Amino acid sequence: MNCKDQAERDRTAELIRPILRGKDIKRYGYVWANKYLIATFPSKHYDIDIYPAVKQYLLSIGMEKLEQTGKTYKRNGETIKARKKTNNKWFETQDSISYWDDFFKPKIVWASVGDIEYSLIPDSFLLLDTNYFFAIKSTKELLAILNSKLLYWWIAMEDTPIGGGGAYRHYKYNLEKISIPSLSRELVQELDSLVNQIIDRQKRGECTSDLENTINNHIYKIYNLSPSEIEYIENREE
Repeated sequence: MNCKDQAERDRTAELIRPILRGKDIKRYGYVWANKYLIATFPSKHYDIDIYPAVKQYLLSIGMEKLEQTGKTYKRNGETIKARKKTNNKWFETQDSISYWDDFFKPKIVWASVGDIEYSLIPDSFLLLDTNYFFAIKSTKELLAILNSKLLYWWIAMEDTPIGGGGAYRHYKYNLEKISIPSLSRELVQELDSLVNQIIDRQKRGECTSDLENTINNHIYKIYNLSPSEIEYIENREE
């Protein structure tokens, strides 16, 4: 590979981002299906000509399909409808997404429909629009709380079950109602360490039940559950 090819690869890496679907999101981690999104946000003011490989790929789809004019074309008996009319260029996303930088931070994510599972994903990953996320700081105690048995029970009570397969529709406003007590620095560090160990074990395909049980016990203490309440939560099937 010559220097010119490598320079284009380096530039293009900013545009081509790995993407996760709802079914890829698991508790604490994720399973990536090797899918990508070309993220050409208008607010970034890209010059498509300095990304010739991306430009060639997009043009292979067809200019008529990509242009943002709202027009309808007839080509060889086929009806082709362009994207809705905007002021954006043919190779750009439909919306300007001026808050694009929020997408490129470490995030806690969950699917809007599916199992009640929360995952931590790297800053390079994007999500389909059927998923929710919020950016986090350096520690991961909130991820531990959300994935605990207690919060699973509470969210299952608040969210809406759909279909017969045990899936839920996760409304973000239910998540916003969760009360998170103030935690000591030591407990934050302990939960953060436990989450990191779980993620590391998952990558190696190892069991994490002992670590998750330790987290559950911490969460029971945080919310001052009685022994009978803990027994009820523990005996409830997920």
